[in-house]
Amino acid sequence: MAAAPLAAAASRPNIVLILSDDHSVPHLGCYGDKVIQTPNLDRFASEGMRFDRMFTAAPQCVPSRAAIMTGRSPVAARIARFSSPLHPGVVTLPELLRQNGYFTGICRRTFHLDGPANPPAETRRIFDEHGMRTFESRVDWLDRNSPRAQTVSKVNEFLDKRAGAKPFFLWISFNDPHHAWDSNAIPRPHDPSRLALPRHMPDLPGMRQDLARYYDEISRMDGEFQSVMDVLEKRGQRDNTIVLFMGDNGHAFPHGKGSLYDPGLNVPFLVRWPGQVKAGAATRQLVSGEDVAPTLLEAAGVRAPGEMSGQSFLNLLRGRPHAGRKHIYAARGVHGNSAFNEKTKASQFDLSRCVRTDRYKLIFNCTPSMEYAPVDSANDPGWRQTVEAHNSGKLPPELSRAYFTRPRPIVELFDLDQDPSELQNLAGRPELAAIERELKLALQEKMILDYDFLPLPTNE
Repeated sequence: MAAAPLAAAASRPNIVLILSDDHSVPHLGCYGDKVIQTPNLDRFASEGMRFDRMFTAAPQCVPSRAAIMTGRSPVAARIARFSSPLHPGVVTLPELLRQNGYFTGICRRTFHLDGPANPPAETRRIFDEHGMRTFESRVDWLDRNSPRAQTVSKVNEFLDKRAGAKPFFLWISFNDPHHAWDSNAIPRPHDPSRLALPRHMPDLPGMRQDLARYYDEISRMDGEFQSVMDVLEKRGQRDNTIVLFMGDNGHAFPHGKGSLYDPGLNVPFLVRWPGQVKAGAATRQLVSGEDVAPTLLEAAGVRAPGEMSGQSFLNLLRGRPHAGRKHIYAARGVHGNSAFNEKTKASQFDLSRCVRTDRYKLIFNCTPSMEYAPVDSANDPGWRQTVEAHNSGKLPPELSRAYFTRPRPIVELFDLDQDPSELQNLAGRPELAAIERELKLALQEKMILDYDFLPLPTNE
């Protein structure tokens, strides 16, 4: 059944959602990074609202995007397995908008929710035989995986196909700064010696080189972002369009992508909506990837269905009183499409959940014996040198403990005010027992409501 509209079609804004790929805070100039070259996104941030505490619902692209599109956790949306298509019974944001008069589309890099772009032959047969690829029928216009050079032409193609003055929703996915990192078409490569490395990232030559290449890709993506803004401007679609820029999950470095630490979940999130969002605004309220869909539905005058667990932050965007969240949650599941075997590491398979407040985070590890390796970048110089430094006893003890302890603790508790790099596990401390119990119970409630398949963190 179509969701009931709440507002007249004439007042509905267009919506453009742009996702960068594997992009953590603070890697934009507007978040305080003094080295990175992102003039276009920095200017865009000055025209709207910057969110400092947007956390994706998973530290990986497929489940994170599922949450963004469904307003539900990836567990509740039945897409905790990376290679799974989104179940046809799980409704998405563009479908609800389409049912209420929007022209909807998806373009550029794969959107990840119809299973792998090129699955093995037997998997492809199953998908086809059972009609499991559903996005052709979920949106009006679908571009499955076009190259970066076609960004402008694809956005124009979508807008050309719109009938009359229909409001539109367009989801654009960028490749950058996804691993593997390269420096093609970067006018001014970043100098590794000028980068400021956080405590959780070992200061090694290879790590600096990897991070500089990652910065280069963000800079290139900044130019691609501006090319989309230029199309909207030229076609007179600037003033009545909500543009959202967001990372789909964190960067592919240690403590980042594939982990439930903040660098894996805390992503840039910028929103411009002329006349509705105050220029130059910023907020530190907790916001989840689950909250994007209900917020955009409310902005479009469409009632969010009851199964969405996300909370609209439209009032926050408009500068009105907003209660906000006390907790955000995230889930880690299978990553990638490789078969499970004796050599599989945590980068491919790890089952964990987390809950975070303003100050504290609790991580619940259900597969603590898996050997740690960073997702995607384990063969790059930075991680190879990290392993060498650990084996030779030259890695700082706190980093050896963070990355090479096996088994890892089942419960991790961090005071984010005192330890923002999440290197000192406080679980089991008597003075924090009440906080640990509170977070376990909050996580337990979320897991029960989402019909989570993992064991619960407490027997209360």
